[in-house]
Amino acid sequence: MNEYVIKGGSVYTENEVLSPGFVHIKDGKINAAGPLADCPSSVPSFSVSEQYLILPGAVDIHIHGAAGADTMDATHHSLHKMASFLPSEGTTAFLATTMTQEKRAIESALQSFSSYKQKPGEAEITGIHLEGPFISPKHPGAQPSEAIIEPDTELFEQWQALSGGHIRLVTLAPEETNGLDLVSHLAHLHITASAGHTDATFDQLCHAAEAGLTHVTHLYNGMRGMHHREPGTAGGALLHRDLYVEMIVDGIHIHPQMVRLAFEQKTANRTVLITDSMRAKGLPDGEYDLGGQAVSVENGKAVLGDGTLAGSTLSMQQAIRNMRKFTNCTIRDIVKMTAENPARQVRLFERKGSIAPGKDADLVIYDEQFQVQKTICRGVVAFQKEREQ
Repeated sequence: MNEYVIKGGSVYTENEVLSPGFVHIKDGKINAAGPLADCPSSVPSFSVSEQYLILPGAVDIHIHGAAGADTMDATHHSLHKMASFLPSEGTTAFLATTMTQEKRAIESALQSFSSYKQKPGEAEITGIHLEGPFISPKHPGAQPSEAIIEPDTELFEQWQALSGGHIRLVTLAPEETNGLDLVSHLAHLHITASAGHTDATFDQLCHAAEAGLTHVTHLYNGMRGMHHREPGTAGGALLHRDLYVEMIVDGIHIHPQMVRLAFEQKTANRTVLITDSMRAKGLPDGEYDLGGQAVSVENGKAVLGDGTLAGSTLSMQQAIRNMRKFTNCTIRDIVKMTAENPARQVRLFERKGSIAPGKDADLVIYDEQFQVQKTICRGVVAFQKEREQ
């Protein structure tokens, strides 16, 4: 259908909660939203339970893979598998995230994205998150150390051209040689510069923020930690008022009380929920790979042979449930952390991240337990939960 109405449930628009409400969708866009009493009667419609929530779709700005596929596979098939799977967990848009690898491998991934044709009924790949290789060898995490290189503005420009101008976020270590130059260059281009896999001191992080850094990649993980005599990257991220922080809220990467600490300090206004998932998401425990490295997944925990965490198998709907449990945050907070903030940070908010007329019809219908019931991507139903027999 090119035009239809969703009736019932609590609709979380930018400025109010309509309970019960309606959303009028036309030609893939949100045409209107309002109280149910004002719902147009001449348009085809479907109704949802009054207990259900209608929220803007999640924008996952840090995800490597899912359903057996990975961005670094550098194939359209893998990008399609990811984009087709993600609506099942409430994600309607995402940044295909690369990782530290040899230059040719990164370039192949960028070229694959630049020629990918988006298909109806899948999460939109809205750009690229370049995670590495401009990171610190002191905090590689699961990024191969041998492929780490110093920040290089000229090389970034070559890669941006290969991507078709679609790199929207870059994770780098700002304290490395030429790091601040790259931060400034990205800021000038309106590309989000993020501190990650970094050994930046508190002062170095503050200098980077002055140069244009606005974001911190997977808070606490892959960075200099907090100490009472040196707040480090993590302390600086919490204390610097303007920095947004990503969190992987799977109960593995961050202790629940440290999630709560960050949330109470940064609030929903500067927090972004991500999955940082790898190809094992949605698949059984077993043996997988990440950037050519063997990864074992047991009870959903993905690790390299030496025990280093290797991304996650976290779904967005589970991240939401965990965040609610760990922090007692509100549904409006969830909207900010999963949709509004990430969309703003990668400059997509003019068409993503909220329920407002003229924006893409990217919606998720949740039940009371934050289980996805239906996901709509640009007006097309991309996921429908099967009814239990």
